[in-house]
Amino acid sequence: MLVQSIHPRSISISPGDTALMAASRELEAQFLSEMLKAAGLAEAPDSFGGGAGEAQFSSFLRMEQARAITQSGGIGLAETIFHALKERQDG
Repeated sequence: MLVQSIHPRSISISPGDTALMAASRELEAQFLSEMLKAAGLAEAPDSFGGGAGEAQFSSFLRMEQARAITQSGGIGLAETIFHALKERQDG
């Protein structure tokens, strides 16, 4: 029985694989968060001067934005990670 589809163009997974897919999505979100950081997303302009606290909270914002991107289909990395982990688990 197939229960979940991560994106219209992607795979459907069985109930037993939901934890594996969740881990794959989180890895994709972590990757995207780092890419967003490298792109300068969520950095405050120097004129605001929020200090260390502002820098800490911008990382939370960036991570949530990355999770939102992943949940809306992402870049397909979660699917690739899922398949690789599934092969390793089954093989």
